[in-house]
Amino acid sequence: MSATINTIATDSNEVLKHYRTCNVCEAMCGLVIEHQNSKILSIKGDKDDPLSKGHICPKGVALQDFYNDPDRLTHPLKKTDSGWEKISWDNAYEEIGSRFKGIQEQHGDNALASYVGNPNAHNMGNLLYISNFLRSLKTKNRYSSASADQLPHHVASNFMLGNGMLVPIPDIDRTDFMLIIGGNPIVSNGSLMTAPGVGKRMKAIQARGGRIVVVDPRKTETALKSDEHIFIRPNRDALLLAALIHTLFDEGLVQLGHLETSIVEVDALENGMADFSPEKVSEVLTISAAKIRELAREMAGAKSAICYSRMGASTQEFGGVCLWLTNALNILTGNFDKEGGAMFTQPAFDSLMSGPGKGKPSTYGRYKSRVHSLPFYNGEFPISTLADEILTEGEGQVRALITAAGNPVLSSPNGKRLGEAFSSLDFMVSIDVYLNETTKYADIILPAATGLQLSHYDVVFNQFSVRNTAKYSPALYKPKAEQREDWKIFKQLAALMSGKPDDGSTPEFILDMMIKNSPQKAESLTLKKLEENPSGIDLGPLKQCLLERLQTEDGKIHIAPELYIDDLERLNKRFFENRASQESYPFELISRRQARSHNTWTQNSYRLVKGKNPCTMLIHPDDAQSLNVATGQSAKVSSTVGSVSIEVEVSDEMMPGVVSIPQGWGHNHDDTKLSVAANQAGISVNDLTDASNIDVLTGNAVFSGIPVAILAM
Repeated sequence: MSATINTIATDSNEVLKHYRTCNVCEAMCGLVIEHQNSKILSIKGDKDDPLSKGHICPKGVALQDFYNDPDRLTHPLKKTDSGWEKISWDNAYEEIGSRFKGIQEQHGDNALASYVGNPNAHNMGNLLYISNFLRSLKTKNRYSSASADQLPHHVASNFMLGNGMLVPIPDIDRTDFMLIIGGNPIVSNGSLMTAPGVGKRMKAIQARGGRIVVVDPRKTETALKSDEHIFIRPNRDALLLAALIHTLFDEGLVQLGHLETSIVEVDALENGMADFSPEKVSEVLTISAAKIRELAREMAGAKSAICYSRMGASTQEFGGVCLWLTNALNILTGNFDKEGGAMFTQPAFDSLMSGPGKGKPSTYGRYKSRVHSLPFYNGEFPISTLADEILTEGEGQVRALITAAGNPVLSSPNGKRLGEAFSSLDFMVSIDVYLNETTKYADIILPAATGLQLSHYDVVFNQFSVRNTAKYSPALYKPKAEQREDWKIFKQLAALMSGKPDDGSTPEFILDMMIKNSPQKAESLTLKKLEENPSGIDLGPLKQCLLERLQTEDGKIHIAPELYIDDLERLNKRFFENRASQESYPFELISRRQARSHNTWTQNSYRLVKGKNPCTMLIHPDDAQSLNVATGQSAKVSSTVGSVSIEVEVSDEMMPGVVSIPQGWGHNHDDTKLSVAANQAGISVNDLTDASNIDVLTGNAVFSGIPVAILAM
């Protein structure tokens, strides 16, 4: 398309177009927004966007709802005995600084904690300034949504490749065989695989003669579009991956390709897999040994192949082992750093230093959490332990908290207990767009701008994209009333806590500096060039580059780090030595994602929640018959930590013995200002998840395979 300068909302009668990247989820879909007199007329997919090529999902259209939402906070709020009162920014900052510093002076720096939610990863300004803000707090008690979602991916990359952000990306557009374990990319558009329009990309694989196999306890939307779906019991994916690798060694199918001289510890991996033959694990998996060996041969025999493991594999008891073995499987079949396999991005905004030994020292295990000795990684502790750090008395007890763009009471395990912990704090501050289940516990809420009010360049998800592209969008609207961009709030608070003056920089200044020094120098990228190309610039497909970007000290790929080999003993004991009885909780609960929902904050858009109740429990017909429940009835679902009553939906897409409740629900509008449109707004799957149930290797929370009991109502 010809160069067009992006338009900003005005009171003009002329119909104008604004181009931007949707920042609700990871897909980075390009949007064209038509507007007139400061009102949005339409939001459509941008066919000229080099990554999304016109694809858009309902969440992109709902961006206008988040901007116009009457429940959005527009002024700083302070909790008083008579309710919430508006206060000035100066008074808010003064009280925050005084209270935080006073608590730290009395109880130590670590008495203050921080929690950073998922939306920060979709916000350019936040990403560029949040690190300095967190450092200014002088506490090691940091928490984020990463440990409820994706730590296993990053820990695997850290130990195998030298940097937790050097995550292998499925080259879906050129692969011939794709094995998907615990992922539903048609709905997610590729979590940790930014790939808008996955349905079309899957059809393209099949059109060129390739195959797609999905392994999941539920026949998901992705499984329905695949060539083969294989049921697997939750929490056992590591056994399948181990058996696949066992088969590669057992049948002489290992091929390391161009990386052969750069891979170490292959013998250690072979020894570690020796005890996980397909014949041994098949009964536990309910997958035949013959099928397991067939899958291994297909991976090894394809011209190009990729194994992609995501939420179901990551958020389970052995998530760390799963993602390590996923990488190992791709390496052993010669599909690592290879076209059509697991490849690595070269983003225009490159946050990684290049070259062996150039990365920062790993923070994994640098500290242990006070109560449960969980590992510190990437500058934070697992969210699963935050409630105990607040509620357990003694030296180092957390007494104050600041949250930024997060709702952990809904998104974290055993959210009710976390809410109880928040209510006991001496002082709490939230930076957010809503008064919700988490921010209602705050003493002060600072109202942030969001979405269409922010300029945008996707700093994070370009690092996980299936194609190298670059795109910048200015803000369409200015913040309303007393709203402020999060990055300005972070800068002000950092100056307040550190005593250092504001450096005067802006996100655009940093963006321009970073892309001018990017590895894509041949493109002569500048912010000005991005502004002149509002649909984005195509930097081409992923290229073979791992050896240039590898950051281990010795410049080698470590295929069997010792901590993973050691964790195999736990895996073996769990399923073959100490198989615990689940008579009291005979069913296994998994979560599920929906195309019209994202985490906890999209339910305030009516267009996303109208119609049929989306918050149901899926259950297999045989299980429903044994429990005497039917579609439309209610059932009580109980776990070791709580219970919920939920509408039943009988479906043969579920594996017998497994039930599913969607993630991201649970709003209780009686306690907040939210006018939630959901039919069953009070149901949260995290009222059933246990914060003490974690992947001990990485500290990631467990949301898959939760033992539950079900009673008809």
